[in-house]
Amino acid sequence: MWTYGGYAGRILRLDMTNWKSSTTPLTKEMARLFLGGNGFGAKILYDEVKPGIDPLGPENKYVFAAGPIQGTMVPTAGRSGVFTKSPLTGYFFDAYGGGSFGPEMKYAGYDAIVVEGRSEKPAYVKVFDDNVEFKDASHIWGKSTYETQEILRKDLAEPKAQIACIGPAGERLVRFACTIWGARAAGRGGNGAVLGSKRFKAIVVRGTKDVEVPDVEEFLRVVSDQYNRIKANPGTGKALPTLGTPGVTTTNNQLGILGTRNWQSEVFEEVEKISGEAMRSRLVVRDKGCMACPIYCTKLTYVKTGPYAGTFDEGPEYETIFAFGSNCGVASLEMIARADRMSDELGVDTISAGAVISFAMECYEKGILSKQETDGLDLRFGNDAALIQLLEKIGRREGIGDLLAEGAARAAAKIGKGSELYAVTIKGLENAGHSPRGMKGYCLGMATGTRGGSHQDARPTAERIGKSDRKILEGKPEYAVGTQSATTIQDSMCVCRMTEGIYGLMEITNEHLNIVNVVTGMNLTLPELVDISDRIWNLERSFNCREGHRREHDVQAKRFMKEPIPEGPSKGMYMPPEELEMLKDKYYDLRGWDKKTGIPTKETLQRLGLTQQAKDLYK
Repeated sequence: MWTYGGYAGRILRLDMTNWKSSTTPLTKEMARLFLGGNGFGAKILYDEVKPGIDPLGPENKYVFAAGPIQGTMVPTAGRSGVFTKSPLTGYFFDAYGGGSFGPEMKYAGYDAIVVEGRSEKPAYVKVFDDNVEFKDASHIWGKSTYETQEILRKDLAEPKAQIACIGPAGERLVRFACTIWGARAAGRGGNGAVLGSKRFKAIVVRGTKDVEVPDVEEFLRVVSDQYNRIKANPGTGKALPTLGTPGVTTTNNQLGILGTRNWQSEVFEEVEKISGEAMRSRLVVRDKGCMACPIYCTKLTYVKTGPYAGTFDEGPEYETIFAFGSNCGVASLEMIARADRMSDELGVDTISAGAVISFAMECYEKGILSKQETDGLDLRFGNDAALIQLLEKIGRREGIGDLLAEGAARAAAKIGKGSELYAVTIKGLENAGHSPRGMKGYCLGMATGTRGGSHQDARPTAERIGKSDRKILEGKPEYAVGTQSATTIQDSMCVCRMTEGIYGLMEITNEHLNIVNVVTGMNLTLPELVDISDRIWNLERSFNCREGHRREHDVQAKRFMKEPIPEGPSKGMYMPPEELEMLKDKYYDLRGWDKKTGIPTKETLQRLGLTQQAKDLYK
């Protein structure tokens, strides 16, 4: 009998090959051992995806999953995640988006939805509570993500339905295509290409069920307290509501850790033109929050004048400003807003898209790519018109865009001529907008993280704001483990990173525990919650090790290990290989991983109940 609060208690399976659906129960054991979201995704994929399969083949699976808090009033409970074997990295990958898709999935009665197989023709799936229907999507195949949602809402006469879909980039198997719901993106790792390979255009979800908690009065007390602390916190109560994530642009530049011109520099001389303050004064028309979120960090923007006039965008966020702005040498917020809107409509990850464009720009300026090879585009840094044209080519795999749609690492391998140094990737994933060179603990955390060039495994925040000295090596293995542990739990709860200052920046705390217990009634202890995080992290690591990942793959981008930051407040900082290797030894000890191979030891896996993983990795 199901007794935990917060869960719907079912997993929906969509067989795209045969257009059939089925449901399986979410067991009490799975909920207690893996919690939700990230944990569910890792568990399902490890158990059901065989090692060595093509991420874009029918054997791969794609999982939508929520945590126990989705559908409740817990702040930031609008988030949910998607999970798959990445066509960009070849490893386990998780990506998250805000909005309301996750709660609607819970209201329909599902904690997770597993997409498997491959349809012979384009399809979408309608999920209204227990009613699941497969439908022909030929009329929306080729449409943008926004057009797709508008058409389906009109066709189904269900304006309140939540729709997750892919755009032309996913259909064309761009390796960093993403999934869009509303105007929110589960952005990284190429999950949209996985859906495209399955001919899966969209899923439309509408639910009418409740999400229950065991003690409503205690739940309201705990949640009310968290709302009050969010409002009282300078970051979540003032900075984010005012400037949103674009406020980080100026901060990073002042510290000398803002990626500029494909990370050749980390100081952008025109930062004031693309700052959060500039966006607030010139473009912002309204603040917006996701479901159950009091922070309202999203900024709706409108471009009134110039060549990009008429652009309406939900954003851009900091990462997009970095990716299309400073890292491409562009000082036009108006163009960045247009590129952001185009990326959403095409269904591509803005971080990877901006990164491959900045990679191409450096190759062009260094004479590695000729104007003929770039289809006549003048790809000098700062050429905003060329950037927009190239983005369209990438999203539709046209001309030079077909090569760049493979991602920077694969493109560099094909181009050669020393271009590999300019592909700023970690484990094949383009680096996000926070400097590994300028933050030692974050650098180690990224190198050892599951996803690679993501800023969402290890976190930069505590080092950026001075809670941990970013320039010293002491304590950095502990920092990497602590931040990774916290993010793993947050991603299993599916709470937003904007609340990390409330929950705890560098470790799992009683704040995480209190929310989990008041929603589920599990009455976990803090050590038990830490074990859940360790279990999930080691399960992800086991997935990757089963794919051949070893110690030698836990490295940073070549540029970050070879070239010190050339100027600014962080001048001279970088992570030489011998320094990274020294830090990895201590990190592996803390994790309980074999220092020679990087594989979790048999003892560690068995302690966490991962007996099958121990058998698989120690045959």
